Amino acid sequence: MATFALVHGAWHGGWAWDLLRDELEARGHEVTAPDLPCEDVDAGIEDYARCVPRADVAVGHSLGGLTIPLVDARLRVYLCALWPGLDRSDTYVPGFGDARTRDERGRSYYPDPADAARELQYPPEAVALAEKLRRQAPVDSTVVAAGPSLYVVCNRDAAIRPDWQRRAAHACDRAVELGAGHSPMLTHPRELAEILESAAREAGIV
Repeated sequence: MATFALVHGAWHGGWAWDLLRDELEARGHEVTAPDLPCEDVDAGIEDYARCVPRADVAVGHSLGGLTIPLVDARLRVYLCALWPGLDRSDTYVPGFGDARTRDERGRSYYPDPADAARELQYPPEAVALAEKLRRQAPVDSTVVAAGPSLYVVCNRDAAIRPDWQRRAAHACDRAVELGAGHSPMLTHPRELAEILESAAREAGIV
């Protein structure tokens, strides 16, 4: 048995991990998926990390890749995630974010949930989840963690360019590719659970 801390990306909440949580718990693992303070313009990356309990494996999706280096974990898994310190001038697929806007406090959000579901590559059965998306205050970090790490490249991602993900993956101990878009926890929960469990096993955790 391993403990997993699942760290969501921009605009989301712990609910984004429900399908993956079910898969991991069915395999006997313990899972936490906290809500991060993404709407708080005064919250820094350290505040995000304080919301995440210690775990054997910390998984960071997208923007969550900036949080997990500050989390106490034996293994860190970057899931189509931002990598601290890597040049981001060509991170995003052209057109990603065109449907978003910002409020008077500088927080980004999607006025139309249907646009969010499309840009974030939700499967048809999960489109309604886009109604739960929150506003995202600007946050950044350059903290890079030492220790075992895995990068899961989502090679059909229409948000973070797969080639950029592969560059980020070079900084990790190892990488795997998953034939998924930007929301693999919604589209490929079983395959993702297998990848995470295998990584934990290789790290000597389970």
